[in-house]
Amino acid sequence: MFTYQKTNRYFALTADGVAELAVIELSELGATEVRPAFRGVYFNASPQALYRINLETRLCTRVIAPLLSFDCHSDRYLKQTAAKLPWHLLLNETQTFAVRATVANSRITHSQYAALCLKDAVADYFLARVGRRPSVDRRDPDLWLDLHLERNQATIGLDTSGGSLHRRGYRVETVAAPMQETLAAAIIRLTGWDGERPLVDPMCGSGTLLAEAMLGYCRIPAAGQRSRFGFMHLPDFDPQLWSKVFAAAESGIRPLPAGLISGSDLSSEAVAAARCNLNTLPQGAAIQITAAPFQDLAGIVDSVIVCNPPYGVRLKDAEQARRLLDEFGSFLKHRCLGSTAYLYLGERELLKSVGLRPSWKRPLKNGGLDGVLAKYELY
Repeated sequence: MFTYQKTNRYFALTADGVAELAVIELSELGATEVRPAFRGVYFNASPQALYRINLETRLCTRVIAPLLSFDCHSDRYLKQTAAKLPWHLLLNETQTFAVRATVANSRITHSQYAALCLKDAVADYFLARVGRRPSVDRRDPDLWLDLHLERNQATIGLDTSGGSLHRRGYRVETVAAPMQETLAAAIIRLTGWDGERPLVDPMCGSGTLLAEAMLGYCRIPAAGQRSRFGFMHLPDFDPQLWSKVFAAAESGIRPLPAGLISGSDLSSEAVAAARCNLNTLPQGAAIQITAAPFQDLAGIVDSVIVCNPPYGVRLKDAEQARRLLDEFGSFLKHRCLGSTAYLYLGERELLKSVGLRPSWKRPLKNGGLDGVLAKYELY
C-alpha cells in the first residue's frame, strides 16, 4: 500500500500568507485534522473529499498524495528506494510524466538533480519491466510526481491535482504582470464580499479579480473546466464517486444578478483581454466592463471596491506609480462614500502614496513580489 492509503493524509500547497485561509476552506470542503505548515496545509480526507477539494478549492495550488517517506542520505539510495515502488499501478509506458522537486538542508543539495534521480528510477523501472521507458513531458504530462527532501527525509508523492490549480482555464488573453488566480481568490475571500453590495474593480486589467469574484459568488467549481486530474491515476480511483462529486458541485451553481460585478480600465487592450477571458466562463458575459480611467468615473458609492493598481513593470517608473496612487486615494476619499476599498500592491512601500489610513494590512505574496492587501473604510 502507498502511504496515503494507510493514513488518508495529504498536503496542499499554498502561496505564502494563504495557509490560514486554506485551513478554513479545506474544512468547508470536507477535510479533517487540518493543520497549517510552511507553504501549505496537512489534512485528512476521504476519497470523496479529496475529489471535491481538487475540484472546488480556490486557494490551494496542488494537493499531494504521499506514496512513500524514507530517510535519504544519497542519490544512490534515492534511486534504489524509488525503483522499488509499484509504478505500474500509477502509470504505463505509453504515458508521460514529470517530476517537481524541492530540497532543503539535505546531502542532496540541488532540486533539479533530485528530480532527475527520481525520473531515472521511474524510467528504469519500466525498462526492466516491459523494455520501454515512459516519456517525460514537462509542459503537460499525464502524471506529475512530487519529491520533497528536507533534512535528509524524502517524501515521494503524486500530484492529485494534475498540475497547478491556479490555471483555471479562463485566462486566454493577458496583460503585463497578471495576478495569479489563487491570489485573486484569496483577496476576494479576505474582503468578505457576499454579494450584498456591488463589487467593482476600477483598474481591472485582464479581469482576474472579477473572474474570481464571479466564480465564488456563483459557486462555480474553480477547476470545473479541467478534463483530467492526477487523482485519476491513483489505484483506488472511483469513477462513479467522482461523477457524483462533480454533479453535486454543478448542481450548486447559481446565477449572477445583473450589475452585481463590474469593472473598468484605462487600457482598451486590457478591457478587451478581460472581456475575452470572462466570456469563456459561464455567466461571465454578465459582468460589465468599460474602457475608462477611474478619474472619469462619476464615483463608486456603497460598494466593495477591490483592485490591483499598476506598479513596477506595469508602469514606466516608481514616480508614476506614486502619482497614480495619490490620485486614486483622492478619488476614493471624495467620490466613493459609503464604500469599502481593498487595494493589493506588490510593493508595500507604495501604500504610503494612497494618502489614506488603512483599517488593516495583510502581507500576501504574488510570485516573487512581497505584496500587501490593505482595507480602507470610506465613510
